[in-house]
Amino acid sequence: KCHRVLTERMFKHLRKWFGAHFSRHSRQRARLVSKDGRCNIEFGNVDARSRFIFFVDIWTTVLDLKWRYKMTVFISAFLGSWFLFGLLWYVVAYTHKDLPEFHPPDNHTPCVENINGMTSAFLFSLETQVTIGYGFRCVTEQCATAIFLLIVQSILGVIINSFMCGAILAKISRPKKRAKTITFSKNAVISKRGGKLCLLIRVANLRKSLLIGGHIYGKLLKTTVTPEGETIILDQTNLNFVVDAGNENLFFISPLTILPLLFFHMAAETLSQQDFELVVFLDGTVESTSATCQVRTSYVPEEVLWGYRFVPIVSKTKEGKYRVDFHNFSKTVQVETPHCAMCLYNEKDARASIKLGYDNPNFDMSEVNETDDTEM
Repeated sequence: KCHRVLTERMFKHLRKWFGAHFSRHSRQRARLVSKDGRCNIEFGNVDARSRFIFFVDIWTTVLDLKWRYKMTVFISAFLGSWFLFGLLWYVVAYTHKDLPEFHPPDNHTPCVENINGMTSAFLFSLETQVTIGYGFRCVTEQCATAIFLLIVQSILGVIINSFMCGAILAKISRPKKRAKTITFSKNAVISKRGGKLCLLIRVANLRKSLLIGGHIYGKLLKTTVTPEGETIILDQTNLNFVVDAGNENLFFISPLTILPLLFFHMAAETLSQQDFELVVFLDGTVESTSATCQVRTSYVPEEVLWGYRFVPIVSKTKEGKYRVDFHNFSKTVQVETPHCAMCLYNEKDARASIKLGYDNPNFDMSEVNETDDTEM
């Protein structure tokens, strides 16, 4: 009987856990910007003329390709050019009757020495374009067509090398990788700071190299309905952020806490029922490469904790150095916080009233003459 009770409790606990787990995933909202900064958007019904523009701007298209596609283009470009010019060298040798199948006389001077077929023509094309030059196969001065083809392949080979190697180098050095070392807190918190109800977000730089000219700003995305009845999806509202060190030219050597300048028209009980997305941007120039980078993240109502504040993570060691403990970077502690912005203002007004006092016009003060009615 005891074993059956334990089994029933275990299954009840598992059903509760799975129910909460799946309900949390079912309530997960669609977001425009993911936590790592990627934009969750797709374009549909793009006409063929607009798609052709991507090939016009081939440099940006190649840079935006994923590594597997980029390496495929890289290998295909070189192999394709080697094979194409190898075929042209074979045509030159065939036209000039340099191949052994034509049985050239002993005093015959070929356009290219030692080309005996398609394989040797491909090898000569490879040696020419990558400037290996083994010396076994070479162009002679007897054929103007071969000299012209050598010049064309040399020029196109330099262009292909410059483009593909430059694309690989630009892909490696893109500032997007630097943005990976800028991290935001997993959650945003709402608590009192400086006598005001504020939404707080923590951001940190994981490298010792600074971001020059850092600037923080944000967008509040939500669905709004205009007075004319038009529904605007992803309506954007600009948000200015305040940091202790200012929102521009940040000295971003230690984690900073940022807060947007916005008025909360919501309460703790209705926060989860709201439909909004707070997108935070951090722009700056990488100190080592002078390239501009942008870091993005977003917060939905489920990721905003009402009545919490961040745990301090900066301390001073015995050696006199400042230590940042990233283990507590996203940790929060619960603090006493009003349930809404109006509650905070009413609380402040009540305290001011108690301190200053109010005059009651209905209160009249009258003097009373004291008489001694006690008889001795």
